[in-house]
Amino acid sequence: MENTTYVPVPGDFELLTDRDITTDKNFASQSYWKGVATHFFRNRRAVVGLVLVLTIIILAILGPMLSPYNYDQIIRAADSEKVVAKGIAPPGTSEGPFAGMTFLFGTDDLGRDLWTRTWQGARVSLIIAFVTIFIDMIIGMSYGLISGYFGGMVDNVMQRIVEIANSVPRLVIVSVLAIFMPKGMGLVIVALLLTEWIGMSKIARAEMLKMKEQEYVLASRTLGAKSLHIIFKQILPNTIGPIITQMMFSIPTAIFTEAFLSFVGVGIMLPQCSIGSLISTGFNNITTLPYQILSPIAVLALQMLGFNFIGDGFREALAPKLEDM
Repeated sequence: MENTTYVPVPGDFELLTDRDITTDKNFASQSYWKGVATHFFRNRRAVVGLVLVLTIIILAILGPMLSPYNYDQIIRAADSEKVVAKGIAPPGTSEGPFAGMTFLFGTDDLGRDLWTRTWQGARVSLIIAFVTIFIDMIIGMSYGLISGYFGGMVDNVMQRIVEIANSVPRLVIVSVLAIFMPKGMGLVIVALLLTEWIGMSKIARAEMLKMKEQEYVLASRTLGAKSLHIIFKQILPNTIGPIITQMMFSIPTAIFTEAFLSFVGVGIMLPQCSIGSLISTGFNNITTLPYQILSPIAVLALQMLGFNFIGDGFREALAPKLEDM
């Protein structure tokens, strides 16, 4: 059989860049967090929760500024030169000594604007929740990662400390703190700091036990990397997803705890206000002035609902099911 050599001629080949190439978006590479964001915003409940939380945060910042009254101001009568030391106005356009003055949420039993006090209380509750959860995340995450990484006797001792701390009821801790600390925001923050880090440490420890035998960790040890470098530079970034999810579920717990402590009288004290103290005041007047409890309860419920929806959205986005891929 005769061997022939093929000689290419012009037109046999064309550059690939000259063609109209379309990329399959389903299989295009994307970063991990971009995939998490995509799955998160596909979740309708998560988006609803995000809208609720952002709306409450914006109103907590701007709400008191939209009212001409301070949260602790006892409003004077509009048609009298005498100061009204104790006056009540229902929601909407007020009547009687408050004629001509409009209060969207009404006033409390001392004549203070409930719109301003509600959003001031939401601001205080959110500040307490975010500050305590951020600090608890640092403490609990570091504690759990160190405990899981070293294992052995170190892990046993550290976990016994966690069990002892977890066995003490929160009310006992608050009662002891109330003896040595004045009631107010500081007591609530310290009480949350002493209790909320435990759940975070358990999540971090579980992730560490799963990650520390991975190949990249063994390679780092072989190359002489220090333990703290491996823990906080290599393993921590791979465990941040479950920790963020835990944070989203811990924030409503902190808000509810603050509301409960203020409700029973060991939290935020007058004339300062929080969601819990407003609910406590409204509960005392619920038989005669039931509208006073509606606004703080609604804000508390929407906060809890929004953060729980966001937490569910993050949990599903960080571990999407196969049919959602």
